[in-house]
Amino acid sequence: MPRIKNLKARQNWVQQTLESIPAGSRILDVGAGECQYKQYCSHLNYLSQDIAQYDGKGNRKGLQTQHFDRTQLDFVCDLYDIPEDELFDAVLCTEVLEHVVDPVRAVEKLTRLVKPEGLLIITAPFVSWTHFAPYHYATGFSEYFYNEQMSNHGFEIVELQPNGGFFDVMDQEIGRVGSVRRRYGGMFIDPISFVCLTAARMSVRIMAALDGPRDKRRSSELATFGWHMKAVRRAA
Repeated sequence: MPRIKNLKARQNWVQQTLESIPAGSRILDVGAGECQYKQYCSHLNYLSQDIAQYDGKGNRKGLQTQHFDRTQLDFVCDLYDIPEDELFDAVLCTEVLEHVVDPVRAVEKLTRLVKPEGLLIITAPFVSWTHFAPYHYATGFSEYFYNEQMSNHGFEIVELQPNGGFFDVMDQEIGRVGSVRRRYGGMFIDPISFVCLTAARMSVRIMAALDGPRDKRRSSELATFGWHMKAVRRAA
């Protein structure tokens, strides 16, 4: 079976989740950015929101996209200022919580936008590099974060799965050593280091394959790229 990387695994999960929502449902994509998931919502009444501060370059530190298209957004406002006069059948918020100053307050706001028996869909990183700086404030969103927040706000988690485990994270980070060395050390890695890193990466890939299915890695209790969560708001 081909190896699935962090981003692709998350995209696959979000796509499958969106396509399973009943046709005609109203969905709000919070922190939608370039609206990458709109393509999977043709059967839904899709609306998008973002604060639209990020321009692709940020402060030029960490990881930046260089380009960022904000022209498809329906609402431009702070997450905390989204009107609550109309609730949604589903609310999507993927890879956004690390970019808000107060993630707990943000989750509380998201829960207030969902209809009773409606669906809240969240992904956020447990491990991530600094990206979209200076709008990068947090990481480390664990399964316990979701359990606590959903319990506090009257939601029942119906799916909570890890995006890979410890060995998948190690695979990715070993693969980044060369680019980090070039960027911050001004040089390529030497041949001996390259051979050692390649061997180490092959080793952790084998360990990952022996660690169970990607969405059920045993080592995810220690580390994962992030958790994918679906929760239903309890009936009033």
